[in-house]
Amino acid sequence: MTDAAEAAAGEEDPVALFENLEIELDEDGIALVTINRPKALNALNGEVLDELREAIVELAFDAEVKVIVITGAGDKAFVAGADIAEMADLSPLEARGFSQHGQGTFATIEECPKPVIAMINGFALGGGLELALACHLRVASTEARLGLPETSLGLIPGFGGTQRLTRLAGTGVAREWILTADLYGAAEAHRVGVVNRLAEPEELWETTRKLALTIASRGPQAQRMALDVIRTGLQTGQTEGENAESDAFGLIFSTDDMKEGTAAFLEKRVADFSGR
Repeated sequence: MTDAAEAAAGEEDPVALFENLEIELDEDGIALVTINRPKALNALNGEVLDELREAIVELAFDAEVKVIVITGAGDKAFVAGADIAEMADLSPLEARGFSQHGQGTFATIEECPKPVIAMINGFALGGGLELALACHLRVASTEARLGLPETSLGLIPGFGGTQRLTRLAGTGVAREWILTADLYGAAEAHRVGVVNRLAEPEELWETTRKLALTIASRGPQAQRMALDVIRTGLQTGQTEGENAESDAFGLIFSTDDMKEGTAAFLEKRVADFSGR
């Protein structure tokens, strides 16, 4: 936790820590992180990237948090992209640094030990789609529009989009989306596997929260290990991934959650996981 976070730990309103984010935690352990720059269509600049990274780290270590949901303020945009005004005059070396900045923040999200869901409520373009791809799951409004339009600006995706979209939807989809710079409706994004679930705009939060509650009811230790093993397999290969799986499968037998989960199944009751 940062010095600023420690100093504010006793304050009633932790949201005051962030200029561009709003954070709400409900009684079920669902943390809603809202990027709050609606006038800029929630575009990502360096400050937002820093705040997102800090927020995810703090929520990951908060014992009350079970699932994290990331969305954008308003109904027009999840995140419309990186802040072009901030990028336009960068030197090649500065641009490389900005790319690494975004990649670092999104790696923090992807490596979060708690499930992270992107709730896509409008445009998810460029860096916005890359943010959604870094989340573990994606729920989109049927009116959402998604795409990586960078090549239409003479750019390429720089926050991991070339890699994550390829792994998620395959090389054919990734090449088409990146090379055409076209925007795609939520239904098409769902068809190719970029989006997990669709919801009507007025039901987006309800649908996302229902998914989050289901996830929150499962064993947190098992979820942490599963996310880690999946990521290991993606970064290495199937053999290495299966070795990591066996290691994690053995380790999970040392946890209280495993003992509680199996006992609850045998006793035909709902498990009460402690996260230990």
